[in-house]
This record gives sequence, C-alpha cells and structure tokens, in this order.
Amino acid sequence: MKTIAAVLMMIVSATAAAQITKCVDKSGKVIGYGECPEGVRTEQSGIKSAPTTSAPASAASSRSIAEQDAEFRKRQIEKQEAQAKADKKSAEDAQRQRACNDSQAYLKTLQAGQRVTRTDPKTGERGFLSDDEYPKEIASAQRSVSNNCK
Repeated sequence: MKTIAAVLMMIVSATAAAQITKCVDKSGKVIGYGECPEGVRTEQSGIKSAPTTSAPASAASSRSIAEQDAEFRKRQIEKQEAQAKADKKSAEDAQRQRACNDSQAYLKTLQAGQRVTRTDPKTGERGFLSDDEYPKEIASAQRSVSNNCK
C-alpha cells in the first residue's frame, strides 16, 4: 500500500506542471500572464510551465566539469612534457660533465708523462704511446677538453 502511495506521489509531482493563464483586456490585448486583476478576462495560453528541476543547471555544470577536466588533462600533459624535457636536459648535462671530467683527467695523465696504452682496432693488441706521439695526443686532449667543458 505504501509503495502504491509513493508511486502515485511521484506521478502527481511529475505532472504538476501548471497551465499558464494570460490576461486579456476588453479590447483583446494581452496585458500579462499569471494572476489577472479583476475586470480582465483570463484565457488558457497553451503554455505549460515545467516543474523546476536542476537539469539545466546540471547540464551547464556538467559541461563546465567536462571543460575543467579537459583543462586539467591538458595541464597534466604539459607538465609531463616539461618534466620529460627537463629530464632530457639534465641527462645531457650529466653526460657533458662526465665527458669533461674524463677529458680533463686524460689530459692531466698525458701532461704528467704517465704511460698510456692503446688498443689496436685491427689486431686487438695493446700498445703504449711513444714519446713522439705525446704532443699530438696532448693537443687532441686539449681540444676535447675545450669542446666538452663549455
């Protein structure tokens, strides 16, 4: 019984749309809608007022929520791209710093006159730099330091 009453209440509230009346004066001109003053004829306008719902507000808010979501996703993507760019730059800077340190260490080794070995790419044998090759190798190491340590 309670269910039937609840269903009837929902049906009644859904169809509670009121008929709007228009106020027509003696000459036939419409002077207003709704409650009419005395001495004015009332007619049915054919327009029904819909029950007030939050549907238009929710449609507007859902659109704005969708827009907000799109803006949020755009910001997230931009943030990820900026982070990836910063990570790449950081990795390049670290690589450049390592190359600089290695070049400087090799130059110091050459300038100190320490024995430096090289591996022959054809045979794979290890050999030492001769005394005649040191000035050429030092010049090459200095170019490497100036290129890598900017």
